[in-house]
Amino acid sequence: MAQAQQYSVYGGQAVIEGVMIRGRHVYSVAARHPTGIIKTITRPVPTWSVNRFRRIPFIRGTLVLSESLVVGMRALTWSAQVSSGETEDDEEPIPPLAMALTLATSLVLGIGLFFILPLLITHGYVDRFTDNSILSNTAEGVLRLAVFFAYLTVIGLMPSIKRVFGYHAAEHMAVHTQEARLPLKNENVRLFPAAHPRCGTAFLLTVMIVSIIVFAFLGTPDLPLRIASRIILIPVIAGVSYEVIRMNAAHAGNALVRASTLPSLALQSMTTRPPDDGQIEVAIAAMNAAVEGDAQAEAAGAAGAGSPPPIIHRGCGC
Repeated sequence: MAQAQQYSVYGGQAVIEGVMIRGRHVYSVAARHPTGIIKTITRPVPTWSVNRFRRIPFIRGTLVLSESLVVGMRALTWSAQVSSGETEDDEEPIPPLAMALTLATSLVLGIGLFFILPLLITHGYVDRFTDNSILSNTAEGVLRLAVFFAYLTVIGLMPSIKRVFGYHAAEHMAVHTQEARLPLKNENVRLFPAAHPRCGTAFLLTVMIVSIIVFAFLGTPDLPLRIASRIILIPVIAGVSYEVIRMNAAHAGNALVRASTLPSLALQSMTTRPPDDGQIEVAIAAMNAAVEGDAQAEAAGAAGAGSPPPIIHRGCGC
C-alpha cells in the first residue's frame, strides 16, 4: 500500500442495511442482500467536489456538505435496492433531476423543521414578553436544540432506524480501527467505542451552537427578514462549523478540545446502537473496499494514468 494511502483519513455514514465509507479518491458502499451476501460497490468521489475551493477555509465546509448530501443519497438509493433484493442498476447513476428534487425536498424539510419552526415559535410567543434581541435569539437557539433532540428521540423509536443506528456505530468503530492501524477484524473493531469526534451528529450539534452565536447579533428585524436571514446564512454557519470540527480534529490531544467534544460524543448515544457481528462485517467490507479503491487510485496516479478508478462490484458470503 502506498504511504499516502496508508494515512488517508476515512469517514462515512450508515445506509439501509449497510455502510458507506469515503476515502481520499473513492467512496464505497457495502450492504447486506436478503440472501446474506454482502454486496459492495466502489465509485470515484465526484470530480466537482475535489477542486481548489476545497482548500479555502469557510468555503470548503459548504462544498464538503454538498458532496456528503449527493454521495449519501446515491449510497442510500443503492443500499435500498440491495437490501430489498431488487436488481440494482449498478451502472446508471440517479438521474440529475431526480437527485435535485430529492435533495431540494430534504433541504426544505430540514430548514423548515430546524430553522423556521423555532423562529416562528419564538416570534409568536417569546417575543411577546421581551424586547431584548439577544434573549429572543438565544431562546430561538434553545428551541432549535429542543426540536433537534426531540427529532432524534422520535426517529430512534422506529425499528428500521434502530437498525441504521447499529450500522452507524459499526461505521464509527471500523473507522477507529483503521485509524489505530489494526487489522480490520471483528475482535479488533469491538475494542473501540461507538462514538467518533468527526461524526455527522457532532457536526449538526456544532451547527446548532454556532447558529445561536451568529443569530444573536442580528437583532430582531421584521419576520420576513428574519426568515430570510436563517436561510441565507446557512452556508456561512456550515462553513464555520466545519472549521470548528477540523480544528478539534487537529488538536484532539488538547485537554480543552477533548472537553469541548464531550457533548457531541454524548449526543451520539442517541444516534448509535450496539452493532451485531453481521453489521460489523458490513462495515469492515465497506472499509476494505475504500482502502483498496484508494490504493488502486494511488497506483494509477503514480503510473501517470490520470483516469479515475473503475467501478468495482463484489459479493461475498460473509
